[in-house]
Amino acid sequence: MDRQKLVLIFAAAWVSAALLTWFLYASTKGPHIESTVTVEAAAHDMPAGTLLRKTDLKTVTLRENEVPKTAIRDQNLALNRPLLFPVTANEPLTATKIATATGIEGLAATIEVGMRAITVPITDGTGVAGLIPPRAHVDVLFTRPGSTSEAVTSTILEDVVVLAIGRATESPNSSAATSKDAAALAASRPASQTATLLATPEQARMIELAKNLGKISLALRNPLDKTQLADDTATTPEDLGLFPRTPPVRTIVTKAPAEGKPKAPPREKLVEVFRGATHVQEAFK
Repeated sequence: MDRQKLVLIFAAAWVSAALLTWFLYASTKGPHIESTVTVEAAAHDMPAGTLLRKTDLKTVTLRENEVPKTAIRDQNLALNRPLLFPVTANEPLTATKIATATGIEGLAATIEVGMRAITVPITDGTGVAGLIPPRAHVDVLFTRPGSTSEAVTSTILEDVVVLAIGRATESPNSSAATSKDAAALAASRPASQTATLLATPEQARMIELAKNLGKISLALRNPLDKTQLADDTATTPEDLGLFPRTPPVRTIVTKAPAEGKPKAPPREKLVEVFRGATHVQEAFK
């Protein structure tokens, strides 16, 4: 082998060794570029039951191998949901830490301070044929049973918000369901269920009393309608026009003559009469 070939072989070996050395150095000492993911995290410390708003959320960037499996990456999936567990600032939010959109786990957190949730039984006849969805506005009617003269219906509450129908706290997405699916859902819906209403403590007591005295019905109203009844007079059977109105019975009270004291007999008047030497007294009434 001549000298020129030896030089070429030596040069090739040297270049190969240099390349191998650089590759090993780059793989062990050089910077690694890892993929990152943006997730939603808590902007500050929050206790359980907090209803999440935009000011409570922030976006943080984490390495892909550090992201929890159930981390929330879309802010809309966390907005207006209550926390089931306390979180600290910068802590990534996961699906297991907040209530679901249609779940009842965080229903208590959605109740405004000073308000109460109370449930009333309804049927197709008392609940607008099952057309009342959650978040609807209704009037509460009370009917007292009894005879023709005793039966009466009154509006005891107006513009009350419905928190839930049965265990559903959100309306189903009707646009995603076909007419066939909607018909099947209506057929499977029980004719008797419950409605949970949002009321003040005083209104809750009124509803509970009405439940035990008679029948409660719900009247669906436009949520933009804030008018109140000008006349809250109860409706009686006579107002239906099917029964003649009974004229009111007037009781005339006459005073008995005052019993006076018995009159004393008139006193006799004495008159002295002189007849000559005779002196007599005569009595006159």
